[in-house]
Amino acid sequence: MDERTFRRHMKEILKELYPDENINDLIDRVRDTLVPYETHRTILERRKKYKDKISLSEEDTILMTYADTIFEEEEKPLRTLHKFLKSHIKSAMTAVHILPFFTSSSDGGFAVIDYNRVDPELGDWDDVEAIAKEYRVMADLVLNHVSSRSACFKRFLAGDDRYQRYFLSFDEPADVSEVFRPRQHPLLTRFDTAVGAKYVWTTFSKDQIDLNFHNPEVLLEILEVFMHYLSHGIEFIRLDAIAYVWKELGTDCVNLPQTHEIVKLLRIVAEYVAPYAVILTEVNFPYNDNVSYLEARHEANLAYHFALPPLVIDSFHYRDTTILQEETARIRRDLLFMNFLTSHDGIGLLSAKEVLPPFRFKSLLETIEAHGGEISYKAANDASRSPYELNTTAYDAINDPFRPDREKDVKRYLAACAVALCDKGIPGIYIHCLLGSRNNLKGVDETGEKRMINRERLSFEALSRDLSTPDSLKNQVMTSLIDLLEIRKEMPAFHHAVERDVVSSDKRLFIMERKYEKKSTTAVINVSDDTVFLPEYEGKSDRLRNSRFDGNVSPYGIYFLE
Repeated sequence: MDERTFRRHMKEILKELYPDENINDLIDRVRDTLVPYETHRTILERRKKYKDKISLSEEDTILMTYADTIFEEEEKPLRTLHKFLKSHIKSAMTAVHILPFFTSSSDGGFAVIDYNRVDPELGDWDDVEAIAKEYRVMADLVLNHVSSRSACFKRFLAGDDRYQRYFLSFDEPADVSEVFRPRQHPLLTRFDTAVGAKYVWTTFSKDQIDLNFHNPEVLLEILEVFMHYLSHGIEFIRLDAIAYVWKELGTDCVNLPQTHEIVKLLRIVAEYVAPYAVILTEVNFPYNDNVSYLEARHEANLAYHFALPPLVIDSFHYRDTTILQEETARIRRDLLFMNFLTSHDGIGLLSAKEVLPPFRFKSLLETIEAHGGEISYKAANDASRSPYELNTTAYDAINDPFRPDREKDVKRYLAACAVALCDKGIPGIYIHCLLGSRNNLKGVDETGEKRMINRERLSFEALSRDLSTPDSLKNQVMTSLIDLLEIRKEMPAFHHAVERDVVSSDKRLFIMERKYEKKSTTAVINVSDDTVFLPEYEGKSDRLRNSRFDGNVSPYGIYFLE
């Protein structure tokens, strides 16, 4: 992108965001922020490597993990993570999403104290860069809020004039009854400041103070952080909680037009400075809201497929893929999603509630609770509460831990994981999904945090023993998933730009035909414990078994047919 085009785009966007500001001055300040990074060695090296474009293929799969999920005594967790990647993941995955590794005060790293400083308990920027030399790294741009212990909020509390507009605050409680609430605590939190009591906007917790993007100074600081991450070799930028960043009283304050303008601006900046960078939006809302960040083609490059996890669980619970087939078929083929079964958060329900019949939605909640999981709720505008997410590991969502059958359970679980590997897009596999982890009930009891059910920390030594023991659950699950990934990588029809068709079939089967250039593959997954006859594909080559498909789809069978 040339300078003239860049300035034209900036002018259009900044006029929408800040109509009362001197736009030319703002553009100049944006340029001043970017200049040091335009010639940065790390960024220039990656521009050359990726030929100034986004590079994704069938080989790309993203591991999602906290820096310290796997730990070893007397070793920085980022180094332990790097060791795990080299010893156990090897080439099966190409990228790793390291969840917030900055200094933080709460919420698993999402209450950032200092955006530029790696938490010294985890390691340092050298450790991040070492991983980035061997794997493509995703990092979180937590731009909706900062920690109450951050320097800028401390200055706000001290009455510093410069920082009074960095946050949304009121002298008296404002009417926020129209605002969408993802949590149950009050939206406005009272703080005593040097200039009197203030009621401050806190969407997610009292420790997470929302930034005020009505102030262009906030945007400029976030741009600096964005560039700083790129300079350390980060290639994927996850826009955390992006839907909430722009607030207007009298609205629901989610997915507002100005929010889209901010995403556009970040995309333009990325294309100008680091055109290889991939922007992923975290918009845990119904389908139309989620894809609105993709449809215009000049906002996000990638979005989470939030509807997929609950629909997969529903399909296996009912042994019926009808709804999963319908929802997958309606997704626009030119949109790119990250497909996953679970993440560090709970399994979002807003998309599922929109498409599942009420009795099946209720059954989904009951199944998770019957399997030992939890339900998290959000506050509604009428003061009631409604289900917001499922808190569970993927393995215990798919299987009943109180009626174990190891052989069948592992097959069922792998079949569920395979749906995310076969759908169009880029697979993302959370560390506890990769390992087939069980619900961490002890962690929930100790902390009172429901999300700890899927955030257990694991000793590297103990995990390595498990992974070298053939009959351990972790070995059986991870070895099988790694094998699937290695075969998937070798099949061009799993390219993200594939032409794909969901095949209407027996409700017990999920069938997707994929074609990329001259290569085609049919993925077949059985969500039931029945053998299903599928004569139309008989005789095709079964890549997973190195044999000819005989037409019989085994219980919880997975097939890549060519």
